[in-house]
Amino acid sequence: MNPSGNLVTPLEPAPPEQQGDEISQADRLRRYTHRVTAALILLCNAVLLVGVWVSGVNLDTLFTTPDRFNPNKDICVRQSWHKVAGLERPVQLCFEWINLADPSGETHKFQAETQVVKGADGKLYYDDGMRMDYRVFLLGAFVAVVVALGLALKRYLIARYRERLPTRVAKV
Repeated sequence: MNPSGNLVTPLEPAPPEQQGDEISQADRLRRYTHRVTAALILLCNAVLLVGVWVSGVNLDTLFTTPDRFNPNKDICVRQSWHKVAGLERPVQLCFEWINLADPSGETHKFQAETQVVKGADGKLYYDDGMRMDYRVFLLGAFVAVVVALGLALKRYLIARYRERLPTRVAKV
């Protein structure tokens, strides 16, 4: 028991030189954490951009809907015969056209995977079938792996730096 009758003695503050040393080390750790974070953000983005470039994935075509001929807005350049499900004879459809709303002036073509079917009302309709591009899943998995590895590397580098500091620093 202490003279005041309490069982616990009050904590005394650490000497000022020790407090200053701990604060400066905490500041060093915080600055190092910010630098590692910024460097890994740049590095991971560079890896992602190089990965997309090397893979050859064209993000413009990856997320677009199929291009179709619209007689009100397009000019047909070439027609061809297409087999239509539900009809005995092939039907002549526009195979290549110029889209007047497209400033590039490139011709648009009928996609081979697009099927033309006859509806119950007797009109012809496009059936794109399954429009799933599995490259999107591969791209998503690649992004997830790069982010996970970046976070793991960041934790490893910060823990290694914290271990090498001369005195203990509370976790930031």
